[in-house]
Amino acid sequence: MQNSPHSRSLIPKVINILFPSECPSCGKETDNFKTAPFCSSCWSGIEKYAGPSCRICATPFNSDDAGTCSECIKNPPYFSKAMSFGLYDGMLASALHFFKFHRVKRLHRPLGDLLLDFDFAGIDAVMPVPLTMKGLRERGFNQSLLLAKKVSDKKKIPLIMDGLIKKTETAPQIGLSGKERRLNLKNSFGAAGTFPGMKLLLVDDVMTTGSTANECSKELHRAGAKEITVLTLARANYL
Repeated sequence: MQNSPHSRSLIPKVINILFPSECPSCGKETDNFKTAPFCSSCWSGIEKYAGPSCRICATPFNSDDAGTCSECIKNPPYFSKAMSFGLYDGMLASALHFFKFHRVKRLHRPLGDLLLDFDFAGIDAVMPVPLTMKGLRERGFNQSLLLAKKVSDKKKIPLIMDGLIKKTETAPQIGLSGKERRLNLKNSFGAAGTFPGMKLLLVDDVMTTGSTANECSKELHRAGAKEITVLTLARANYL
């Protein structure tokens, strides 16, 4: 027996009585368990970026005239293209912060929904960016794996959970320059299998300089992959 629309509308109110919560964005009462602790009004403020960007790495541009950023021209990445839902700013950045650092695991569902409107034609398998065992123990989950599984389940594309490993614990990327980020991650990933001729979708939460995606893509190419497309929720305007 299905719940009536009226009874469904009461569910978040009852949950809030039992487990009171305020939206960290506006301070009002949370009215939607799916996006909690964020209210539905603030969550609806998450917007897809529709402005100009690099055709390869998706870094945002100020002008519609440019096609490829200078970094991709000087140092072409190992991935063929990157796709991001939005910019790492505002409500999207806040939601990702709560998802990763406050460990609000359930946010992977509404965040994963944001990734479903992209074109995945020709993709053979979905693969997440890995964490080290230490990082996995500290966080309790791999946020990239949860997002990758959402895409895999909804789009009926095979998921390769452990195709990549992170071999070494690296320093946090926050505050590092582009060059420092590349050096920090150099040779820190490895392929845990072979993927001859496969077109792979590499999923992560945020792309900043692209160093992580590039290192992972390099290893996947070495393992025989034909093409890697990167998919992230947010793109930081780093350049």
